[in-house]
Amino acid sequence: MDKDDLEKEFEAILIDYGGLINKICYSFSTNSDEFKDLRQEVWYHIWKGLRQFRHDSKLSTWIYRICLNSCISFQRKEKIFSKVPVDNVLNVADESYSKLEQYKEMYALIKKLNYSDRALILMWLDDMTYEEISALTGQNRNTIATRLKRVKEKLVNMNA
Repeated sequence: MDKDDLEKEFEAILIDYGGLINKICYSFSTNSDEFKDLRQEVWYHIWKGLRQFRHDSKLSTWIYRICLNSCISFQRKEKIFSKVPVDNVLNVADESYSKLEQYKEMYALIKKLNYSDRALILMWLDDMTYEEISALTGQNRNTIATRLKRVKEKLVNMNA
């Protein structure tokens, strides 16, 4: 793949998967500057790995793995926790105020989860199947189902 093709594919990824990248980075960020740093880190790793991507898995799975690994590594280095306004990340121009508040509450609860639970619920919220999550995480499908059930229960109990 020559440089022009690589740049075009990279740009297409940022357009097609920008929302996914933003959502994952937001879920692991502690403030707007960190969100931008995380997103930049993910972009860097996508660019760096794009030439070696062999299409053995779906592109979305590969991007998910890069996002999660980059964000978790970054958080382990930083060890800081605060909040970033959801308004900076979500495109809410056509969303009602009530829907925006629900997003804020949901992400506030998700941020309270540990890294692995956070990753699982984000994949589930993106309509990934248990099989896809299993392939991405390397865990058994039944383990994923059980863990997701427990994570959902945690979120319900947090909200009570």
